[in-house]
Amino acid sequence: MNDGPQLRLRLASNPLYLSGVRELLSAVCRRLGFAEDVCGQIALAVDEALCNVIRHGYDRAADRPIWLNLWTIGAGDESVDPAAAEGIRLVIEDEARQVEPGKIKGRNLEEIKPGGLGVHIIHEVMDTVQYEKREQNGMRLTMVKRRPGARAAVPAKLEASHG
Repeated sequence: MNDGPQLRLRLASNPLYLSGVRELLSAVCRRLGFAEDVCGQIALAVDEALCNVIRHGYDRAADRPIWLNLWTIGAGDESVDPAAAEGIRLVIEDEARQVEPGKIKGRNLEEIKPGGLGVHIIHEVMDTVQYEKREQNGMRLTMVKRRPGARAAVPAKLEASHG
């Protein structure tokens, strides 16, 4: 069995590409058996995470690398029908400046103002969310979403980081 992702996408940190990533991710999630509304929610969460990398990590530089990796959960191996997947694990990595994972928080929801809701959306949509520093540089965001009723096991390290 190959431990690498079933899908690996490298994109430049240019907002121009975000709509294509949303469309691709929505289509893949549909093929994996997620409901249409959940596909849109997953795509929105990934879009928010990518926007945060572009805006806050890269200070809007449009030529820096971002990697999006996708693994199916519970499918066993690549030869299994993707529709048998019980969920997905998405990992976004970058080479942006590092921040302490504990400091990545959404703004106070009591404040009435535009913007700043991306982290809240990500936590609301995904079952587990984990931010961490990469070894050399940059950050890694791991998100897991299970299909309703799926029994897929999530590593305890990720399960403890939800919320």
